[in-house]
Amino acid sequence: MSKTALITGVTGQDGSYLAEFLLARGYKVHGMVRRTSSFATGRIDHLRQGFDPGHPGLQLHYGDLGDGTGLRRVIELVAPDEVYNLAAQSHVRISFDQPEYTADVVGLGALRLLEAVRDHSRSSGRQVRLYQAGSSEMFGKAAEVPQRETTPFHPRSPYACAKVYAHWQTRNYREAYGLFAANGILFNHESPRRGENFVTRKITRSATRIKVGLQDKLALGNLDAKRDWGFAGDYVEAMWLILQHHEPEDFVIATGESHSVREFLELTFDRLQIDWRKHVEFDPRLMRPAEVDVLQGDATKARTALKWRPKVGFEELVAMMVDSDLELARRELKAGS
Repeated sequence: MSKTALITGVTGQDGSYLAEFLLARGYKVHGMVRRTSSFATGRIDHLRQGFDPGHPGLQLHYGDLGDGTGLRRVIELVAPDEVYNLAAQSHVRISFDQPEYTADVVGLGALRLLEAVRDHSRSSGRQVRLYQAGSSEMFGKAAEVPQRETTPFHPRSPYACAKVYAHWQTRNYREAYGLFAANGILFNHESPRRGENFVTRKITRSATRIKVGLQDKLALGNLDAKRDWGFAGDYVEAMWLILQHHEPEDFVIATGESHSVREFLELTFDRLQIDWRKHVEFDPRLMRPAEVDVLQGDATKARTALKWRPKVGFEELVAMMVDSDLELARRELKAGS
């Protein structure tokens, strides 16, 4: 019997990779999307083979983490074995501009989903396994480097505070109600599908456009911030492994290496044989009110208990993103000529 999975945030980077991963393993995969006036399904259109429930491809349902009643309706309809909560307002800098919205979607949204899963499990008598997407930003200004599951949180943004709330609610539902609810504390993970307003994709997208002559300047903020960057395709496998574990537990998922934004920038421009100093400008508006200097994860527990290891290294990740965006820039140039 194949399993059924429900993914919130399925149109995002992680959601698209996870949907591919689960479909390849014979899952029936359903995704939840917010109703908007324009379609944002570009990352997942290739996974949809039809629109009725009988088709084997990805099935989509309208839903929103701000609507508890709607969440219950989707869960009752899908009857999932596994739920992956990947939906969020996930841009840290923007969370300072929209703190209330971020707290509602990221924090209370996770609580609404936990309640919906708990109600469904209780009424149906079925065990539903829930994965909550945590973030390395929860560690913030942590006193120790690298950070592991036992490292105290010190969030430094509205986004990080909301993720900490979701993390502890997930643990609380696990302990109070016996729900199979697990947290994955994922450090930064990137890919060619990363949103263009995130710093890594902003760098590779702008640099390749500079290479072909479509733009000349790139504005950035803090170049000295260090992050533990991995490949999103590797990290969705870790999400799945967390829900296959015999007990619901919390896991740090990371490469164990830390690199600065400046290093990412240099590797990108070096691959394109461009001097980045001639094109990059500092924009103070891109600085956070409270900066996070260094995030580096210790994924020893995941390596030991889940047998998970990242496959794509930092330099390979940068090259993958640059090559993909260079092809995109060339198509953009050709379309405009």
